[in-house]
Amino acid sequence: MVKIRLRRVGRKNAPFYRILVADSQSPRDGKFIEIIGQYAPRKSEGSLNVDEARANYWLSVGAQPTDTVRSLLRRAGILKRRHEQRLGIERKTTAVPVSEKTDDTAATSA
Repeated sequence: MVKIRLRRVGRKNAPFYRILVADSQSPRDGKFIEIIGQYAPRKSEGSLNVDEARANYWLSVGAQPTDTVRSLLRRAGILKRRHEQRLGIERKTTAVPVSEKTDDTAATSA
């Protein structure tokens, strides 16, 4: 199974994490498939950078984020945009648009 998870880098007492895609059986700091972002918990601004296109790609092909990465993706707004996009596509196919012709026909017939 493919996971989206964190890899710790940085010196002692100054953690810095890379968000990456890896096989679930590889070790935490071992072999990985692709780096899709970074997270610096000690920085106040700009501490989270994620490549949204790659994250969406890996989520769409079935990669499972860990709990921490899921919360980071939620904080970055990626999961919300992904959810809204999926609902928007479904709404377009199932919803019937209200046409303005009903208002025009009512005005011309009166």
